[in-house]
Amino acid sequence: MDPQMNKLLKWSVSNSQVSEGAESGTPSAPEAAKGLTPDMVRTLFGGPSEADLMRAAMEVVHSDEADMENKLIAMDNFEQLIEGIDNANNLEPLGLWTPLVQLLKHDEADLRRMAAWCIGTAVQNNEKAQDKLVLLNAIPDLVTVATTDSDPAARKKAIYALSSATRNYQPAMNELLKSLPEGYPTDKKDASNMDDVDAILDKLRAHPVDASA
Repeated sequence: MDPQMNKLLKWSVSNSQVSEGAESGTPSAPEAAKGLTPDMVRTLFGGPSEADLMRAAMEVVHSDEADMENKLIAMDNFEQLIEGIDNANNLEPLGLWTPLVQLLKHDEADLRRMAAWCIGTAVQNNEKAQDKLVLLNAIPDLVTVATTDSDPAARKKAIYALSSATRNYQPAMNELLKSLPEGYPTDKKDASNMDDVDAILDKLRAHPVDASA
């Protein structure tokens, strides 16, 4: 049996026992509802799971039929969903990492901004996601946005994503050092040394951008 369905069955049995014991003073339903996840509630009531919502949001963003307003709403919903580490770790099995990273090269600055924001949220304090970002070779793309994008908000979110990706994760720091433009440190930096990380990020924030870009 699907583990989630098994949990639902146990919850259902527990809930029915609470109902039967209500007349004899047994604690009410909230006790039985403990451990019931949002996805389980959606299953009970026939709604989409959070995984379904994540897939749907990314489909909207990449759809030629959706307008920019709806794409940005979808990206905002997506970012909120992946604030939870379980959903962030589901990006890989759901096949959503690649379409997310691709948005860093989108023609629309708002989508580049939102993509960087979502990446930063997903990898923050999450070594599994940090590793996936390195494997996808997305660090150079984030550096490009951070140093050359004409949109200040997109640059800011790219630096946020680089901050989340590199703190306490040496492979991402090594990739960042290899991807930085001329004039940046080339010697090895310790990803666990916050002063080292902050020094690079501060330099990125002050990086001059061609106004005609």
